[in-house]
Amino acid sequence: MLIKNGKILVENGKIEKRDILIENGKIVKIDDNIMATQDIIVDASEKLILPGVIDVHTHMRDPGLTHKEDFESGSKACVKGGVTTFLDMPNTIPNTTTEENLKLKRELALGRCYCNFGFHFGGSREDNSEEIKKVNKYVASTKIFLNMSTGNMLVEDERVLEKLVNSSKLISVHAEGDMIKKAINLSKKYDKPFYLCHISTLEELELIRKAKKERVKIYAEVTPHHLFFSEENRDNLLRMKPELKSKIDCEALWQGIEDGTIDTIGTDHAPHRLEEKQEKIVFGIPSIENSFEMMLKAVETGKLELKKLVELTSTNPAKIFKLKNKYGISLGADADLIIIDLNKKYKILRKDIITKSGWSPYEGMETGGTIETTIVRGNIVYNKGDFYKKMGEEVRYDD
Repeated sequence: MLIKNGKILVENGKIEKRDILIENGKIVKIDDNIMATQDIIVDASEKLILPGVIDVHTHMRDPGLTHKEDFESGSKACVKGGVTTFLDMPNTIPNTTTEENLKLKRELALGRCYCNFGFHFGGSREDNSEEIKKVNKYVASTKIFLNMSTGNMLVEDERVLEKLVNSSKLISVHAEGDMIKKAINLSKKYDKPFYLCHISTLEELELIRKAKKERVKIYAEVTPHHLFFSEENRDNLLRMKPELKSKIDCEALWQGIEDGTIDTIGTDHAPHRLEEKQEKIVFGIPSIENSFEMMLKAVETGKLELKKLVELTSTNPAKIFKLKNKYGISLGADADLIIIDLNKKYKILRKDIITKSGWSPYEGMETGGTIETTIVRGNIVYNKGDFYKKMGEEVRYDD
């Protein structure tokens, strides 16, 4: 495949015209005028080419809750939204806390995903540290819940926590409020890297900022919905964990992005069907389908630099979780790319939503551009509303 006449971000942060040559799923040449000798030529004139989004925080609901979402429907929403790799969280039914349950999930995803996929393992309060040791090479991290969650995944026993942390290569943690301080202390105590999911308050950011200055091995994630919405927007649909916070907290999160305290953007895609959300309070929202185009809106309005957006959604997630060959637009990297028309914006409408949830928190809002084409390892999987072959493969990890 040869992508002609597109524009890419170069090292100095400027946007320049480049052609991209892809062979056997890899980027093999980047130049300003590559001769067209390929069978497949994509004309990206006046379009922006970026690395595909790596969303390291998703809940695809498969297995056990597939009426809400599954690997096929969720990955379809991914590629429409520019996501070429997702990592799935372990609080499915059954919880992904045993080698056997991880094997089940890996088999369920195989052949059903439009984009690349991977998994987080779950830490259990029953102490599954021996299981963690068996699966470390197959997973992105061990997810530990320090605040209330589902099943047997809330871990409070200090002795169990010690075993789980010491058995893991990297710990992703659901921690809110005071539990952020606990997560930081655990990272210090056991000298283990911690990935702090969905930071939502000014106070949490200040703790993280201080810990980073002390060179504690921690990374911080923020969700798009905590950036765009505050507690003033809260209704039955916009309920999630952590809950929406104040406008002051929202602004603090944007500042955390600007000063580097925040390392990644993860959607925390946690879909419930519209009728479920309307009947009673259930926590979690669908997000993966529209989040990146909304982040482009932040770029358009000057809230965020494009270079920073790429770091938050692609470069940093790949580095933190050591995703093999996910090196953005560079020679030898997997050709996971998105082609964007920044001049084409649209209003997000319920009738256009494709996730099983049937709704979006961004309904009625205008995007900052349109994902026109999504390419996974050199294969077009989405183009202008059409979906093609499911090309998803399980990610691998660098040692």
